[in-house]
Amino acid sequence: MSQLISLNDITVAFNHQKIVSNVSFVVNTEQIVALLGPNGAGKSTLIKVVIGLIKPTAGTISRAADLTIGYVPQSITFNAALPITVKRFMQLNRQLCDAEIKQILAMVEADNLINDFMQQLSGGELQRILLAQALAKHPQLLVLDEPAQGVDVKGQILLYDLIAKARDEFKCGVLMVSHDLDLAMGSADNVICLNHAIYCEGSPKTVAKNPAFMALFNNLHKHLHQTNHKEQE
Repeated sequence: MSQLISLNDITVAFNHQKIVSNVSFVVNTEQIVALLGPNGAGKSTLIKVVIGLIKPTAGTISRAADLTIGYVPQSITFNAALPITVKRFMQLNRQLCDAEIKQILAMVEADNLINDFMQQLSGGELQRILLAQALAKHPQLLVLDEPAQGVDVKGQILLYDLIAKARDEFKCGVLMVSHDLDLAMGSADNVICLNHAIYCEGSPKTVAKNPAFMALFNNLHKHLHQTNHKEQE
């Protein structure tokens, strides 16, 4: 196991307001790290620091030489007036032959979607295609920002299973933001609880017993329950 990326005392501030403060953690090869926390905790900001979209206000970030990162964003919108097939979408960042596309899509159980339009995919299908495009880079580090958002429970289970299989296939490290606490905890090797700063970290078994995590878990479930109830009214 070797180190892919290391964040050391990372602080990010906008307009003198700290979004994340003094955050340090490491992602190694063949390791799944789950980043958990409430809305507005700074999780997506940290992800953008990791992939190089945001420069930290303070602290340092170290990456392995020639590190290849595959990134799955939190959401993506397609213009209905500009239809694009799954096959064409897979070719946007890298020229892939038909055989390569089919092979990658088969890895995420989506090879039957190759000629479908991106605008017509379900939430789960879309997330699997985004995962496939990230895997097409043969990444050493796979970064996912809430990959199961908008996906039903069955689709979430499949998606987390596919992420674990990708880790095994590519021997890559995985850093993922998630609100799906039970599924994320079941998939992760290391869990980081964030609320602007790290307030607990460790193996899923260790973190699950931490009072800080239990408070977070309860608050998130209350919030999700209230949100779902309002949507049903």
